[in-house]
Amino acid sequence: MKKFFFSILFSALPFIVSAQCLIGETEVTIDVDTDAFGYEIYWELVPSGNACGVGTIFAGGNTAVGCGGGGVQNQTPGGYGNFASITEGPWCLLDGASYDIIFVDDWADGGATFTVNIGGFPIYTWSSGTGGGTGSVFTFVVTPPQAWDLQGENLTTYNYVPVGNVVVEGQLFNFGSNTITSFDLNYQINNGTIVTAPLTGLSLLPFTAYTFTHPTLWNVVVDGTYSLKVWASNLDGNADMNNTNDTVQKTVIVGPVTPNLIDDYAGMLPMQHVIIDASDGVLVPRDLDFHPTLSNKELWVILKSTEGSGGETIKITNAGEVSQSYIAQQDGNAYHFMSLPSGIAFSENENFATSPGVFDANHDGGSPFTGPTLWSSDPLIYAQPSGGNGSHFDMLHESQNCMGIAHEVDNVFWVHDGTSDCVVRYDFVDDHGAGNSDHSDGIIRKYTGMGLSQDPAYHVSSHLVLDKATDWLYIVDTGNDRVVRLDINSGIQTGTFIPYEVTAESSIYGGYTMEVFVNAGLTQPSGIDVIEDRMIVSDYTTGQIFVYDISGASGTLLNTIETGTPGIMGIKIGPDGKIWYVNAITNEVVRLDFIDAAGIDESSNRLTISIYPNPANGNVLNLISKIGGAYQVTILSATGQVLSTEIMNQSNSTVDIANLVSGHYFIQVLDLTTGSIQNEKFVVAK
Repeated sequence: MKKFFFSILFSALPFIVSAQCLIGETEVTIDVDTDAFGYEIYWELVPSGNACGVGTIFAGGNTAVGCGGGGVQNQTPGGYGNFASITEGPWCLLDGASYDIIFVDDWADGGATFTVNIGGFPIYTWSSGTGGGTGSVFTFVVTPPQAWDLQGENLTTYNYVPVGNVVVEGQLFNFGSNTITSFDLNYQINNGTIVTAPLTGLSLLPFTAYTFTHPTLWNVVVDGTYSLKVWASNLDGNADMNNTNDTVQKTVIVGPVTPNLIDDYAGMLPMQHVIIDASDGVLVPRDLDFHPTLSNKELWVILKSTEGSGGETIKITNAGEVSQSYIAQQDGNAYHFMSLPSGIAFSENENFATSPGVFDANHDGGSPFTGPTLWSSDPLIYAQPSGGNGSHFDMLHESQNCMGIAHEVDNVFWVHDGTSDCVVRYDFVDDHGAGNSDHSDGIIRKYTGMGLSQDPAYHVSSHLVLDKATDWLYIVDTGNDRVVRLDINSGIQTGTFIPYEVTAESSIYGGYTMEVFVNAGLTQPSGIDVIEDRMIVSDYTTGQIFVYDISGASGTLLNTIETGTPGIMGIKIGPDGKIWYVNAITNEVVRLDFIDAAGIDESSNRLTISIYPNPANGNVLNLISKIGGAYQVTILSATGQVLSTEIMNQSNSTVDIANLVSGHYFIQVLDLTTGSIQNEKFVVAK
């Protein structure tokens, strides 16, 4: 069941039992919202446990489908219209009694949303989803709302955050019959001290959601795993009358951020470490991205595969380590929702989206019907059986031949539209659940007139990436051999377009700020990523990787990495700070390690001293001797300036780095017994 989030204002709701109902009964109505195939729907309201057609209280939709018509695909058109909203009822039903909505669909692919209103309140919402061959069933109980009931709905604080001040935020939902004007908002970490803040001056109407940000930041100073709990209390001075739904909680992992090691590739010979290849099932990889819980080192790779089969993903756990493992997965309806995928991008909420590189995901020669798809990375949901609509979370169908995708925030993504030569901002808002089909809350904004050009064969991806620190969207313009950027805060709505499906918004944007950022030296650019003031771009034809300084008005080339292997498409800076990429010609997933001119792998640990954490985000650097002994430990700046020196005589010791600002440093360890000197790079990220 999905809770119903109302944004309309209730000026006067009939919060009393209809005069037509007897004592012990409550008036019930049911709202039915159909999809593009309303005539396929048939449903009944029956006492709970009854079969379809037994004790029927009400029957709606196409009677030609009836109880036995699920999946027959032989309906006579009739019943409800397409994209229709119908209110059925009212009925006087027994208080506390259970009733079933039995849904049957002629194609057994779902297509209706039911809202059960009890005493005038939208108590339940159910999307029929897939199935209906023998009748999908939703059971509800006739129970009017209590006067004071504020539920903890969800927490939007990210599951993985760095050390520092963390914003506690999420949603509450007023399931009570009274408007709430004030309440206390509480949070607790690891069952410790409760942090309370009074919120006043509100007007939280019945059956509406409230998005909150706790005014007191959570200050976390140590990496680790934490339990975060949030709840509301003191509702207009009243106790919450339903304590079963008050608290919402989640596990939050605090860990290191991605270090900026891109400059370390300067002057180094690249060593290409193949992570997986064709022998592991890699076939035409086009993009890659890391799961936002960076400490998991979980890498997702998306494969083009064929239009007939649809694309697939390979998930690599502990990527690049001896203990790495991987699993190849293909959704049950990848043929539609992941057809010839060109890109993949994760959100911090652990959903990800893909960009299908096909003109029409229906493959029927009719009007094009395709666009980006939203997925869950939860292994219990993604690529698991969920009916004919696959396991996808959402899909919006307004871009053909998508050439790449980038994440902005929550369920918002930017897509490189290969047919319209522009970028499109897609906001899926709330996902509709695995395998369902309600897209009506989607917000689509097309930034037209950009003059982008793609690979004529729509094979080489044209990736894009958002620099979230500056809100510049960097776009690879493959056909024009350049990189452009768009200020996502610029632009105005200049018109609308008629979408292929009902959406909350379908707008055209113009008047935006777009700049040519790199316009020389590229042959067939494809992949792109940014970190701080550095940008990397891959070239499909030459196999080169270009490193740019992006702190100015245009990109300044700093370094060119020669891989000698054409075919590089997607490219990513991994949690370890290194460059990772996919090669669609050699069918490989590769990590670039640091090799100096003498052929020594600078990325390997050659010290008899282990240092951690690296990157360091606190005031000390920990050192552990593997063989014991006495050492002189010197900290140097990136330019070689000595910053501190001390002697280490214990197996475990610490070095004070409280005065070091964020940046790159060296630690030099002199073995006082043997006289040998060893050096290691480390990063301070505060």
